[in-house]
Amino acid sequence: MKVENLDRIRRLALFAGMSEDNFARITRAALMQKYPAETVLLYEADTLDFLYIVLDGSVELHAHWHHHETTLAVLRPISTFILAAVVLEAPALMSARTLERAEIVMIPAENLRAAMREDAAFACAAAQELSGCYRGLVRTIKNHKLRSGTERLANYLLTQQVRQGGGERIVLPHEKRILASLLDMTPESLSRAFSALAKYAVAVQGATVTLGDPAALRRLARPDALIDNHMPPRLNSDGKAAKEAWPPPERSCSDYRQA
Repeated sequence: MKVENLDRIRRLALFAGMSEDNFARITRAALMQKYPAETVLLYEADTLDFLYIVLDGSVELHAHWHHHETTLAVLRPISTFILAAVVLEAPALMSARTLERAEIVMIPAENLRAAMREDAAFACAAAQELSGCYRGLVRTIKNHKLRSGTERLANYLLTQQVRQGGGERIVLPHEKRILASLLDMTPESLSRAFSALAKYAVAVQGATVTLGDPAALRRLARPDALIDNHMPPRLNSDGKAAKEAWPPPERSCSDYRQA
C-alpha cells in the first residue's frame, strides 16, 4: 500500500497505540482494492478472513430475512467493519456492499488476533472500539423502541444539523430509501413524517432540508443524551469508540503501549 494510506490507517484510534513492529506486521499482508458501486464485499454467514477498512467511498451494511431487507449502517471514510466477527472468528451477521466507487483495505484476520494477544495497547483499543459499537447499538434500539417515526426523524435532523456545522440548511447524507431503513420506517412513512414536520418549519427540497425553526423542532424531538449523540464535528474522531468517549477519557490506550 501507499505510505499515505498506511498513515491514514495508523491514525485510526484502533491502531494509533500499536507498537511500530506490530503495525508493520499486520499491514504487511494487507490488500487494498478499488470497487465500483453496488459491489458485494461479503454476505451474511460468510467466514471472514479480513478486517475491512473503508478508505474512500461508502459502504452499506445490510441484512435479509425471507423477502425483507434492512439497512443497518452506512459507513464513510475512515471506518472499520466486522471487527466483532473477526475477534470471535464467527460468521458475518450482515452483508456489505459499496454504494459508490470505494477503496477498501483488508487486513488479515489472523494477524489482528495475533496482535491482540501480543500488544496490550491494541487489545485495549479493540475493546474500546467494540464497546463503542455496542453503545451505538443500544442507542439505536432505544431510539426505535421509545420514539415514534416522526420523533426519530426529528432527532435525526437535529443530529445532522450538529454534524454539518449548525446551520439552518442540511443535506441528507443518504438517499431516502436508505434513510427510511436506518430509521426503521418504510419510504411511505418517512414521507408522511416529513409532511408532519412541515408545521415545525421543516422544508424539503430534494436532498436539502431547511430547519426554519430549530427550537420548535427540538421541543417535538426532545433530544436525550442517553439516546442521541450530538458530538460536534472534530478532528481525529474516526471510530465508534471516539464518538462514544466524547468528551475523551483522561486515560487512553496509548498508556498501555508496550516498551
